[in-house]
Amino acid sequence: MRHAHTVEQIRAAEAELMARLPEGTLMQRAATGLAVAISNFLGFTYGARVVLLVGSGDNGGDALYAGEKLARRGAQVVAVLLSEKYHREGLAALVAAGGRVAAGSSGTSADDTSLTGFAGEIAAADVVVDGIVGIGGRPGLRPDALAAVRVAEQYEVPIVAVDMPSGVDVDSGETPAEHVKAALTVTFGTHKICHLIDPAAAACGPVHLVDIGLDLPHAPVESLQSADVRALYPVPTGESDKYSRGVLGLMAGSAQYPGAAVIATSGALAGPIGMLRYVGPDPVAEAVRAIHPEVVAGEGRVQAWAIGSGLGDELDTAKVRELLDGEEPVLLDADGLKALDDSGDHPNVLITPHAGELARMLGVERSQVEAERLKHARQAAERFDVTVLLKGSTTVIAAPDGQVRINTNAAAWLATAGAGDVLAGLCGALLAAGLTPLEAAAVGAYLHAAAANLASDGGPITAMQVAAKLAEATRHLMADR
Repeated sequence: MRHAHTVEQIRAAEAELMARLPEGTLMQRAATGLAVAISNFLGFTYGARVVLLVGSGDNGGDALYAGEKLARRGAQVVAVLLSEKYHREGLAALVAAGGRVAAGSSGTSADDTSLTGFAGEIAAADVVVDGIVGIGGRPGLRPDALAAVRVAEQYEVPIVAVDMPSGVDVDSGETPAEHVKAALTVTFGTHKICHLIDPAAAACGPVHLVDIGLDLPHAPVESLQSADVRALYPVPTGESDKYSRGVLGLMAGSAQYPGAAVIATSGALAGPIGMLRYVGPDPVAEAVRAIHPEVVAGEGRVQAWAIGSGLGDELDTAKVRELLDGEEPVLLDADGLKALDDSGDHPNVLITPHAGELARMLGVERSQVEAERLKHARQAAERFDVTVLLKGSTTVIAAPDGQVRINTNAAAWLATAGAGDVLAGLCGALLAAGLTPLEAAAVGAYLHAAAANLASDGGPITAMQVAAKLAEATRHLMADR
């Protein structure tokens, strides 16, 4: 499990630890991990040209002390000071190790205080280290910092971010202003929320975590890894039968969109259930059974419902609301979302909207949801008392009690018509097999993305190809046991 904590939680844990350690110990731990990560990123140290973009506070101090360690191993390290409040002790250590300060840096005696004083240093570097803003900073970059970053981008010099790319919103993953786009982020103690949630996550590159010994509370945001998914996945025993494994009722497809029922069925049957009951128009049922003859058409006892994919104008709102008030868990996708209102309690309901659908539910613009994914997923979960799986480049899953799960392993090729129908069927099957809405959403999103990666192998895919790879993705998961 990857755990992402808030800035407030991290600050409290750091203060508690620093009170028990000799002064400077925590920064040295961070700087050592950062220096090693930079060396590994470059593949060499001796002779490496390293430029440090140094802001105020401890973030800049981490960069300076890491630069000192790299300089002692033969790197050519130059510090660009972007604030007069730079870490004095860190700079002194860097200079003592053979590093230097670039002309034009803040706080130097150089006549030229413009970017031209150190643009050449950045352009010639092997790597630029972003120590501009720490986790307590606000989104956006000051003009001098932004200019330095743009030089690195212009000359395609990779940037290693310290803790997080400067300029992003740490606690939300939002990027409302200009920010660093890192090739690698080295973070300390725990992941930050911005490492997991787009659009900020896309600016982080790979994230390398350095353990510095923090004692942290429960994380408000988590991301399941393969071992967590494996532990949650419902595996049948020798005593299992098709009913005890779970029966899913599926209401999907219409005369207008018959393929949605076939695709959702394919996703569901690749899950852990023992039986699927299809409830819908006879012609659509025939199309489903032509591909999946094991499906039972007609109503009967089920352990969960998956409703909505491709229903179009054939949505029976009254019927769906009756099921929402029943005992069985319900998944609502696509057109099924229109039956949900905020007048009741729905703790056993999972909804799977994309950004446009969630925007309509909340009465906001789609662009707002895409820019503030965590915020709007949480709002919907609280307002409608449901678990929300917000589809997108990173899947954000928010439960009404405040718990959040993030899925980050999806390839961009998964953005294809019908992929959401596969996910709805799979998550419905996981509900029917006994998982909670939060668990079903997290496990389903992980396996859905894993199947897409298998199907894609770097190229285009269709929804049915994703569904066809779900069983293989699950086998790979279980084989790792």
